[in-house]
Amino acid sequence: MTAQQPENNIARTTLQALAAVLGGTQSLHTNGFDEALALPTERAARIALRTQQVIAHESGVVETVDPLAGSYYVESLTNEIERRARVYLATIAGFAPAARDGAGVGMGMLRAIEQGYVQREIQNAAYAYQRAVDAGEAIVVGVNEFVSEEVAVPIQRIDEDLERRQVERVRAVRARRDRARWEAAVRAVEEAARSEANLMPRILEAVEAMATVGEIADALRGVFGEYRESVVV
Repeated sequence: MTAQQPENNIARTTLQALAAVLGGTQSLHTNGFDEALALPTERAARIALRTQQVIAHESGVVETVDPLAGSYYVESLTNEIERRARVYLATIAGFAPAARDGAGVGMGMLRAIEQGYVQREIQNAAYAYQRAVDAGEAIVVGVNEFVSEEVAVPIQRIDEDLERRQVERVRAVRARRDRARWEAAVRAVEEAARSEANLMPRILEAVEAMATVGEIADALRGVFGEYRESVVV
């Protein structure tokens, strides 16, 4: 999505959605064309929905399980993705060479994150792409090519009073909930986090005891801490 000439995002989203369907996606979401500017308006959300519906009912791609089956080009791309993925997996596993069989990639991923490898790869890819855009090697319609005078589009503006009303609703819930039950439920979440117990039943119990998402998250933060991304160059 681009903030410049946002209507172009309708075409981008259509291509992205079609590619996902051709690739056999199990779940599909289409962005509103104005999401680079704000939360989507009702009109933008409707166009995004209609995009899916046009693909489903007018394009014909749903008439067969695999419309691109047998395509040499697609198969060659698949092979290339697999080859590059295996290189990455081997590299990541190398961060934990002492891990037991089958755990190398999982343990290696933790070490790779801790050492900034993953963040560095993402940042390098983003930097390389931005350089290509800035140099005109990668064309982004409406951004670095085919630029025209900007036409403002209506965007979603959230009423600031909604925040105040939501705060009041949360306070009302806290005032009427069973405090003893709430405290016990949140404490159970924390205790489960400190052990090998399944967290999900405890989280559900906390929700039923009227614990907020923030309170449940705070209990987990107290055990696991909070990840803070390191800046890598």
